[in-house]
Amino acid sequence: MNCNDHQFLALARHAQQHVSRRTFLQRAAGGIGLAALGGLLGQRAEAAATPGLPDFPNFAPKAKRIIYLFQSGAPSQMDLFDPKPELVKRRGEDLPASIRQGQRLTTMTSGQSKFPVAPTMFKFAQYGQSGAWFSELMPHMSGLADEWTIIRSLHTEAINHDPAITFMQTGSQLAGRPSIGSWMAYGLGSANADLPAYVVLTSFGSGRRDDQPLYDRLWSAGFLPAKHQGVKFRNAGDPVLYLSNPPGMDRDMRRETLDELGALNQRRHDALGDPEIQTRIAQYEMAFRMQASVPDLTDLSKEPQSVLDSYGPDIKRPGSYAANCLLARRLAERDVRFIQLFHMGWDHHGGLPGAIRGQCKDTDQPTAALIRDLKARGLLDDTLIVWGGEFGRTIYSQGGMSETNYGRDHHPRCFTVLMAGAGVKKGFTLGATDDYCYNITENPVHVHDLNATIMHLMGVEHKKLTYRYQGRDFRLTDIHGELVKLVLA
Repeated sequence: MNCNDHQFLALARHAQQHVSRRTFLQRAAGGIGLAALGGLLGQRAEAAATPGLPDFPNFAPKAKRIIYLFQSGAPSQMDLFDPKPELVKRRGEDLPASIRQGQRLTTMTSGQSKFPVAPTMFKFAQYGQSGAWFSELMPHMSGLADEWTIIRSLHTEAINHDPAITFMQTGSQLAGRPSIGSWMAYGLGSANADLPAYVVLTSFGSGRRDDQPLYDRLWSAGFLPAKHQGVKFRNAGDPVLYLSNPPGMDRDMRRETLDELGALNQRRHDALGDPEIQTRIAQYEMAFRMQASVPDLTDLSKEPQSVLDSYGPDIKRPGSYAANCLLARRLAERDVRFIQLFHMGWDHHGGLPGAIRGQCKDTDQPTAALIRDLKARGLLDDTLIVWGGEFGRTIYSQGGMSETNYGRDHHPRCFTVLMAGAGVKKGFTLGATDDYCYNITENPVHVHDLNATIMHLMGVEHKKLTYRYQGRDFRLTDIHGELVKLVLA
């Protein structure tokens, strides 16, 4: 019997629930057969939340919100944060087999007969009372040395961009899992009824136009209710598609239209019990409220000139990293729970010196300005900042090299992530790598550990925030993840 059939619609509600195809799929045992059937029917397999899910936060959070500055393409740690000055003496030498230890390579360098060591050409110095090391490429971020926690010992299993970025965002190399922002929105909800709990901003600056792309699934809700997915603000035109009313429609008419549509959707939900219908109702209502809240949010005309100047010259270009950093501060002021900036262009297989200069020019000043701006407004104490990419870079050069030009391949064995703000130590460096910046020698931190720690700072015990899907309880950290206690203030 089809759910649209008049005989079905004439049944009592409890009878509909017994014969409904959607109800069958929701209640049947999970497994490959169910997944295949759901795919054949073209339906979204929506699962019910785990019974008895505890209220969140589990304990008093240190952070009310997160601003995640994701540097897509993988910044080179030995050119920015992890100096190895002794390698100047070994320029051009083959990377010792005892260091590489037979670790796998990408197809881009696996055919090389040699792996010549390419020490950075950039100067390093220590900054602040903490003595944290920064490259000359980071003159503004280094000025905040005593605000940063620097983790030099991140590692991951993924060796190529797409699975590595997916892993950082969702805890799995395979697409389809909920993103970290969606988990936070699901567990903690929204603190502002007029804006989404999870907002995504993307930018592209000096990087190659054919660099690694970003996909909307990186901020997807996966199998969580769709209302928890990230809302991406566009870089041109209306920040959100269809935010403006079409010609001939005013706000009162929009309200009347949504009321009628909501009534029809509610009637459909009463008939079918499909939770996606409730999600659609909620999204329409959020869109209506955003018509009033977003124009004010994105209007930078009232910002003092001194604030605009602090973010650098790119602040005048809509959709730039600088403009997005300022927008992130304005979202933080409005208590948006999870704000994520993706900046593309860090994939430097060749011509690294020139390319990384451009990337740092794009991001260094705006990042520092964001932190100072938050601090001046009393927001840094309850805002967690995370800065980093999906993996690191090899000390050996990909292809030819000289003292002033070289490239680096992907390297998952060690990379650097920075944190600042709520709940983390100030002016602290954790972890160490070997003399070639190739292997971790102290305090390894896995991606699952990082995500567990981010969740902890938001007051969420990562093992308790789960969602039952296809017969299994899923979580962001899968069955892994340990709290990195050494970085906690």
